Amino acid sequence: MITRIVKLTFKPEHIDEFKEIWSQSKELIAGFEGCYFVEMLETLHEENICFTYSVWENEAALNNYRHSELFNKTWARTKILFDGKPEAWSTQSNGFEGVLKKEHHEKN
Repeated sequence: MITRIVKLTFKPEHIDEFKEIWSQSKELIAGFEGCYFVEMLETLHEENICFTYSVWENEAALNNYRHSELFNKTWARTKILFDGKPEAWSTQSNGFEGVLKKEHHEKN
């Protein structure tokens, strides 16, 4: 399993447009074969910087998505809104899985 983290910096006047694209795309991305989880995170103090965080079965599944019509259409609409070059990392835990506190899990 791999996690893909992508940092996206948008022109401030386009952040709402990106949020709309995300709202329209997230279920389609999550439904893509090999995708286990996808979300968008906003930084606390800079609204125009976002991260997409997704979990994939393996690198092949991620690459299938990255070469898909869905990705190409979504990326074409998104990249024109950028105010900086996106940065991306594909990561794996290598046995260093995280821990969710029991109290937090029970509240949610």
